[in-house]
Amino acid sequence: MVIRHIFLLALIALTAAFPASAITSLQASVDRNPVMEGESLVLTVTANDDMNSGKLDTSSLLKDFIVGRTSISRSKQIMNFDASNETRWQVLLSPKNIGTVTIPAFTIDGISSKPISLSILKAGSQPQQMKDIFMRANLSSEQAYVGQMLTYKVKLYLALELQRGVLNAPNLEGAQIKQLGEDNDSTDVVNGRRYRVIERNYAIVADQPGQLAIDGASFAGDVMIQSRRNGAMFSFNESRPTQTQAPKMTVLIKPIPADYQGQWLVSDLVVLKEDWPQTQTEFKVGDPITRTINLLASNVDETSLPEIVIKTPDALKTYPEKPQRNTFLRDNQMVSQLTQTTAIVATQAGTYTLPEIKVPWWNPHLNKQQFATLPARTITVIGGAATEPLQPQVSTHLSNNGAGFWPWLSLVLGCLWVITLLLWLKERSKKPTQSNIDSTTKAAPPHSALTHLQTACHAKNAAGVLNALTRYYSELHQSPMTLTQIAATDSRLSDCISQLQQSAYSSNQQSSTIDFALILSIAKMAKANSRQAKDPVLAKLNPS
Repeated sequence: MVIRHIFLLALIALTAAFPASAITSLQASVDRNPVMEGESLVLTVTANDDMNSGKLDTSSLLKDFIVGRTSISRSKQIMNFDASNETRWQVLLSPKNIGTVTIPAFTIDGISSKPISLSILKAGSQPQQMKDIFMRANLSSEQAYVGQMLTYKVKLYLALELQRGVLNAPNLEGAQIKQLGEDNDSTDVVNGRRYRVIERNYAIVADQPGQLAIDGASFAGDVMIQSRRNGAMFSFNESRPTQTQAPKMTVLIKPIPADYQGQWLVSDLVVLKEDWPQTQTEFKVGDPITRTINLLASNVDETSLPEIVIKTPDALKTYPEKPQRNTFLRDNQMVSQLTQTTAIVATQAGTYTLPEIKVPWWNPHLNKQQFATLPARTITVIGGAATEPLQPQVSTHLSNNGAGFWPWLSLVLGCLWVITLLLWLKERSKKPTQSNIDSTTKAAPPHSALTHLQTACHAKNAAGVLNALTRYYSELHQSPMTLTQIAATDSRLSDCISQLQQSAYSSNQQSSTIDFALILSIAKMAKANSRQAKDPVLAKLNPS
């Protein structure tokens, strides 16, 4: 009990040793004076008491400054049983005008600070080494055409340790802007002082002619500085907010020339390249020929590249794929690429010419229209009925017949029609038995796409199966589908489609190696999977 009373008395005495604190001093200071135009400074307001953060009113600064982020810190010191509190406000300020401005006095609980006279100097009037942080920016050109890409390069110079920060893109209207690549971090010596340099590139594309005003890129963050408080013997690192901005720029954007012909494309260089079978000089009827055309343009956005129009003779069927667009950096320049791949299939033998391809573009350095071209290409197609000679006995007989060639041709076509009709009647007589065996086809209408596919498969008609597959998968997916898209759904079906095309279009029409039963099985499986995907509840109740 006695010990507890002694401890209580000691605690009361210790508490009495700390006097009730109240603010008695309010000081304001800036980290630099004078300040260069476009730079920022940090205003520090210190109160010798533990204060509420809302006690400091900075609204009086809005007249002459752009007020940025405010950070607050508190500290407490005890020396010889004497305790002292301190509250610090750090306010980031950017002067609005050049000249002499006054930071007014601040008042908290009846205690006021002293006003500060601040000089704002014009940019470039003082040596560069006095700056701890600054930015530089440049444009690839002072003028450009509508749609022409400009490269905006900005560098942030830091002489202090960076704790955190954000580098913001330049602000502009009437143009598109996006970052190019990743930031580059390096070091540089400026006027004898070493800086950390962060470099970033932007692409700017103007949408309309006229003057394009660019508010420079900006940086805002925190840096570490050495600080010493209340006459302390040792200094320590302290976080301080900072911000800076690159100078403003103006660019003249010129309109599209009146004499330009074609879709507008402005670039430093445009090239057309072609991938073509180099070792093959002759092609067979029905064999697909893959042709890939690449359109490359320097300093152009990929969305500005026009689609390539390819014209071919009527005897050449084309199956183009969807164009692929991408962008990459080469030698610090942005290069956009459009890739167009087309499959060409000849339906009859002969010699054909693929016409020249021309893409117009505007050269801003020469101020004239130019063309990227691919020369015309001639191909030879062999095989098929057009290259097969007539049998000697048929030719002799026709020459002796005064009626000529056409009656015999009609007779051959009539016989073929009768054979086809007999095969169709035979398959139709088998239809009810097949329907009983395969329960998955009961719900299909008599003249559905699946029925046509079955008929073509049983008849081993390659061309008919290709047409039936296109119709069947288009109805199944409720959108038009090409043979390329159908082949992508199943690797086994892809091989079958290639064999069907060889049999349907080439001179060697061999269908004995084609597995028509496998084609029909894959098609039915696709229909079952489609039905199960549309009705997952039924699939769970009836997994079979």
